Amino acid sequence: MGATPAPHDALFKKFLSHLHVARQFLEIHLPQEIQQHCDLNTLQLIPTTFIERDLSAFYSDVLLSMKTDCGAGYIYTLIEHQSTPDKHMTLRMMRYSIAAMQRHLDEGHRELPIVVPMLFYQGRISPYPYSMNWLESFRNPKLAEQIFCRPFPLVDVTVIPDEEIMTHRDVARLEMAHKIIRLRDMLENIDPIATLLAVDYNDDLSIDVIFYLLRHGDTDDRGKVVEILRQAKPQLEEKIMTIEEQWRLESRLEGRQEGRQEGRQEGRQEGRQEVTLEMARRMLAEKVDFNTIIKVTGLSHGELKQLNA
Repeated sequence: MGATPAPHDALFKKFLSHLHVARQFLEIHLPQEIQQHCDLNTLQLIPTTFIERDLSAFYSDVLLSMKTDCGAGYIYTLIEHQSTPDKHMTLRMMRYSIAAMQRHLDEGHRELPIVVPMLFYQGRISPYPYSMNWLESFRNPKLAEQIFCRPFPLVDVTVIPDEEIMTHRDVARLEMAHKIIRLRDMLENIDPIATLLAVDYNDDLSIDVIFYLLRHGDTDDRGKVVEILRQAKPQLEEKIMTIEEQWRLESRLEGRQEGRQEGRQEGRQEGRQEVTLEMARRMLAEKVDFNTIIKVTGLSHGELKQLNA
């Protein structure tokens, strides 16, 4: 059962539901440098459904739409009716403003709208004791400004030259693997990742990279890719061939099942599970360690223990 609206809550909403009152409110209180971009003649009251349920007893919200000189926009006004001000009110206002932006996109718009958050305060402590600059809520406001008021850091591996990636130490394998996985044929750029794998790095991470490439990469010559990886990491040859054998068994099984009765997803899943179990049995017989088997097959530790019983 919902909370009964407080008197000040109901009064505030009722007044601002009259658009001529809402316009006067904004003409009085909206900063002129913002107001000059807004057409207050186009104000409309928008229902709000995104305020968190656990806050509904403390805050009431009013969302108004309008046209601006850069497209559709919104004024988001929050009335705070606690007796104690909220130190992190500006963070809440940012969350609600972003929710309004998401609502706008969900309606089919392609660009983010301007959203102006406003706080209407009438608490017992006067004046309102906290800054309305949300960046000042951070311990280091200048650093926060550098992060949130500038373009965010971007690591676009699709445009980083291979030569630069090769200098990135342990991170290089991660970046190079993600760069070539999207190629039509990863064989076109397999040499840099092979060079990185050949370096005496952590074998555990190397097998993760190899598994990722063999299971999710595209190539017209799979045998050649496997051979290059084997040569790059001969100490992992057995594990590489185990991954490749499992992939081939799954591919053959899926091909047979699809040929017999297309669309029987349940049968394919059962077949893959049987192949996985058989592969795990072989690896257990070859004394491959449990962690490697789990990574290759996706089985749990408990399932392997049952197979090994």
